[in-house]
Amino acid sequence: MADEKKQIATLAESQLSRSSDDEGQEVAPWTEAEEQALVRRVDFLVVPILTLGLFALQLDRGNIGNALTDFFLQDVGITQFQFNIGQQLLSAGIVLLEAFQKGLGAYLSTRLLLGLLESGFIPAALYTLTRWYKRGETTKRFAWYYLGNLIAGGCSGLAAYGILHMRGIGGLAGWQWMFLIEGAFTVLVGVVFISIFPRSPANPVSLLGYRYFTEREAQILHQRVILDDPTKVQPRPNLTNWRLLPHILMTILALTPAQTLGAYAPSLVVSFGFDRLKSNAMLSIGSWLSILTNIGYGWVADKLNRRGPVVLVGVTILWALIVIYSKDGNLRFGLLVTAVVFQVPWHGVNGAWMSLNARTAGERSVTMAIFVMSANLSGIIGSQLFQASDAPLYKKGWTIEVALVSTALLMCIIGNLQYWVLNRLQKREGEARYHY
Repeated sequence: MADEKKQIATLAESQLSRSSDDEGQEVAPWTEAEEQALVRRVDFLVVPILTLGLFALQLDRGNIGNALTDFFLQDVGITQFQFNIGQQLLSAGIVLLEAFQKGLGAYLSTRLLLGLLESGFIPAALYTLTRWYKRGETTKRFAWYYLGNLIAGGCSGLAAYGILHMRGIGGLAGWQWMFLIEGAFTVLVGVVFISIFPRSPANPVSLLGYRYFTEREAQILHQRVILDDPTKVQPRPNLTNWRLLPHILMTILALTPAQTLGAYAPSLVVSFGFDRLKSNAMLSIGSWLSILTNIGYGWVADKLNRRGPVVLVGVTILWALIVIYSKDGNLRFGLLVTAVVFQVPWHGVNGAWMSLNARTAGERSVTMAIFVMSANLSGIIGSQLFQASDAPLYKKGWTIEVALVSTALLMCIIGNLQYWVLNRLQKREGEARYHY
């Protein structure tokens, strides 16, 4: 491993030298104030555009749960079991023709298309962030990026409450209007994203030809990241990283409640005795509050330089919330909203944790893909846990959720322990530490 690190450092120095030679002169040393000013500009350029893309993606992907409160199953002519299958197919993007579907075949094909088209965006976005930021800066930015998901959850419920009242206009159902309007918004965001997003730190130019940073600023942005982590210049991937297993299993198992609630939370609120359409707006409370927990988890993880313990605390809180059971409708609503607040903030920190322990740029890109694939696998599981025969309390479904998250909690403990043990062993050899 020592030889490999020397090779990586040599490669980094070589690339930095080439970047200087290409411009005909070496970049003068920069001050910390100059670097921080550039980082702030990146924060207002790269992160917002990526977050907007995730917002649009999640708005289209998550509005199916709101559609259930507007007689979606009856209008389309499918059963709850068939609906669950469609949700499983989703876990493979963004669909626009969903509003014109009728019958099981059209529903399943559009959900599959949605998943196929969206599959690359999240891992590519996370990997892109690692190219613009140092290791100690990534967790907060991952948390900011996932705000797109959370804000979409808050806006989706409020928008659904208004749009679903359009049922009957133009001969369309409310859920059809919702898919059309939100789909059109996604197209607009896609055009904006492709047109203005900068290509890379070393070449910060948009497709329209606008240059966001000077040559010197671009070199600083590129070199500061390479100097912080020389592995980012080594493209060779490594697919034998066994240390990912606890992360993967924890992600698959602990995200199942979020995947299940993404489809059924509005319907659950209705079963608690609340109004059919108002349930969508009421649930947005949890999504808006989760913005605070998401930012908080990311900030604490970077501040303490500890990702594993933060993830452990997050999964423990989630486990405690889904264990609690009550027959009181108001209390169940309160628990459901609280679960929405705490169900996913640990997820972005886990992604940053995995990224920081990747040893090469190639491995990091593969790691981010595996990270997102694991989240989608949780959707395949979570989509079938609530069945019509178990409604409206879904006791069997929640029991399975508790078992899955309990196992995820065990995986999180194992993940923390493995890095602690590896660090103890490596200290004897004077090697660099793993991140935990």
